[in-house]
Amino acid sequence: MSLVLLERRDAIANIRLNRPEKLNALSQTMLEDLSDAFKHLKKQPDLRAVILTGSGEAFCAGTDIKELAGLDQNGARAASERGQAVCNQIANCPVPVIAAINGIAAGGGCELALACHLRVASTNAQFTLPEIKLGVIPGYGGTQRLPFEMGYGRALEVMLTGKTLSAEQGYQFGLVNQVTDPANVFTAAESLAKDIAKLAPLAVRACLRAVTRGLELSLQEGLTLEAELFASLFGTDDMREGTSAFLEKRTPVFKGTRSKRTSP
Repeated sequence: MSLVLLERRDAIANIRLNRPEKLNALSQTMLEDLSDAFKHLKKQPDLRAVILTGSGEAFCAGTDIKELAGLDQNGARAASERGQAVCNQIANCPVPVIAAINGIAAGGGCELALACHLRVASTNAQFTLPEIKLGVIPGYGGTQRLPFEMGYGRALEVMLTGKTLSAEQGYQFGLVNQVTDPANVFTAAESLAKDIAKLAPLAVRACLRAVTRGLELSLQEGLTLEAELFASLFGTDDMREGTSAFLEKRTPVFKGTRSKRTSP
């Protein structure tokens, strides 16, 4: 049985971690399969959104501790870099990735959720980076991404104590976009994905790029990138369709195509 399931439903891709008997704990094979899934999706121009979730009663309980326990320093460095690379693939996905967090998101699983652009959590979801209790620290990007989402002080408290946050606390701290009951968590994530998929796909991709790439730039560099992306969309059929539909008071029909017209 595949440890990572990938399917397309129209313009939306669903990725499901599929090791429920181990609460979807990440093995090296799972990370490789997850990487392959995102490589495959990156090549699909008609893709509009991705939903990442877990099978069974957990999102992901973290990295398989049995695989970590025998590592030396060189092996640990390599393991950290592999995990970071997968999380970077998620964060750099050209379309929005929505985490449907259907239970515990611990350690590497929490870091997978942090790499996603949007997060929908069930009421029984839990977030924790407990690595300090094992004598180590988060290694898949958690020390860098959690402070951005929650603020410096709160993030440090979570990591230095290994404490667990409830879904409601995650929502209050800005870690989670929505909280819903467990039976509807995937449906809520899918609804959000469908709302995004209805909109101009080139503009969605440009907005996502402006925000994610802009985080690595100075303010002026980010503003320059924004202006470039803004201007590029004026060469798309979707921009003409969107403005025409607004003026004509009708619903736009976006196709994600660039205009064949050239500037005078």
